[in-house]
Amino acid sequence: MRGNFTYYNPTKLHFGKDSLNELENELKNYGNNVVLVYGGGSIKKNGIYDSIIEILNKANKNIFEISGVMSNPTLDKLYEGIKIARDAKVDLFLAVGGGSVIDYTKGVSASVNLDPSIDPWEEYYLKMNDCKVKPIPIGTVLTMVGTGSEMNGGSVITNTKSNLKIGKVFDSSLFPKFTILNPEFTFSIPRYQMVAGIFDIMSHIMEQYFSDEDDNTSDYIMEGLMRSLINSSKIAVKNPLDYDARSNIMWTATWALNTLVNRGKTEDWEVHMIGQAIGAVTNATHGMTLSAVSIPYYCYVMPYGIQKFKRFAINVWNVNPFGKKDDLPYAKTDKEIAQEGIILMSEWMKEIGLVMHIAELGVTEELFDKILDGTFLLQGGYKPLTRDEVLKILKASM
Repeated sequence: MRGNFTYYNPTKLHFGKDSLNELENELKNYGNNVVLVYGGGSIKKNGIYDSIIEILNKANKNIFEISGVMSNPTLDKLYEGIKIARDAKVDLFLAVGGGSVIDYTKGVSASVNLDPSIDPWEEYYLKMNDCKVKPIPIGTVLTMVGTGSEMNGGSVITNTKSNLKIGKVFDSSLFPKFTILNPEFTFSIPRYQMVAGIFDIMSHIMEQYFSDEDDNTSDYIMEGLMRSLINSSKIAVKNPLDYDARSNIMWTATWALNTLVNRGKTEDWEVHMIGQAIGAVTNATHGMTLSAVSIPYYCYVMPYGIQKFKRFAINVWNVNPFGKKDDLPYAKTDKEIAQEGIILMSEWMKEIGLVMHIAELGVTEELFDKILDGTFLLQGGYKPLTRDEVLKILKASM
C-alpha cells in the first residue's frame, strides 16, 4: 500500500433484529431536544415511527420533526430544516431513513450554528469548505441501504435552480455518532429502490477499486465485498424477505463507503459525477443513474487500466483466463479476460433489474448540455475525461 493516511471512524454501529433496543441507551448521552428527520412517511406505515416515538417519549425527550425529505434533497428543503432546528434549539438529530435523509441531516447539522449571513450552499457545496462551527450530533436508524451515509461524512444536495447536484464529504465531526442497523427495517422498501441501492453499493466499491496499480490490501477487501453483494443480490431479488441476503447487503453497504477501503487509493468517482449530473436534471433515482452509465464508462476506460479490469474479471466474476480453440487450450489475452468480466457484470445488472440506458430515466439529447455543465471532471481514474469524452459516454448510454 502506498501513500500516507490516517484512519478514524467514530460511528458506533448497533446491528441486528434487536438493535433498536440500543436507542434508549444512546439517548442518555444527549440533551432533551431531539429533531426527528424522515422522508415521505413510509416509517409511519411500517410501524418504525411509532416505535421510535415511544422510545423518545420514554426518555422524556422534546420531539421536533423535519418530515418530507425527498430522494434527492433540495437546497430549499435544507433551508427549511435549518430554521426548524434553530427554533428547536436542537441537541440531537435522529435521522430515520436511507441515504437521502441522512445526507440531508448532515447538511442541516453543519449549518445550524453558521452565522445566518453565510449561505451553506456556497460555503459547503460550492467552495467545499470544512465545517468550522460545532455541528449538532446525529444518530441514524437505517431503513434503506446503499449510500453508506450511516458511517461517513457524505452529504449530497440538489440546487434545482442551477441544476447542480453536489456531494460534499465532511470530516469525521459530521459522521453519525451512532447507527441502528436492523435489516428487517429494509424489507418494506419497493423492489426498484432496493435494486437501485444495491447498485449504488457496487458503484461505490468500483469507484475506489478502479484506481492505482499497486498491491493494495484494500483491493482484496473490495473483491470480497463485491462477491458477497453479487451473491446476496441474486437471492434478494427472488426473495426480498430473505434475512441473510438483506443483512449481508446492509453490512456490505456500510463497509463499502465508511472510509476503510479507500485507504491508500486515489479513487475514481467519475461515474458518480455523471450520475449526479443526470439526477440534477431528471430527479431520477441515484442508483439507476449510475447503472445507466456504468457499462459505457467502464468500456471506455478499460484499455487504460487493463490489468485491474483483468483482475476484476478473474477475482470477482470467476472468469477463466484459459479457453479452447479447435479443442486446444489457449491463454486468453488480457483484453479478452477484461471484456468478459464487463459482459458478466452487464448480465448481472440486467438479471437484478437495473436501468441500463439513460433514456429510460428521461434523458434526451436536448439535455446533454445541462448534464455536461453539471458534470465535474476528476483526475483519480485510469482515464481522466474531457467534456467531449463524457458526451461520447452519454451517447453510448442512450
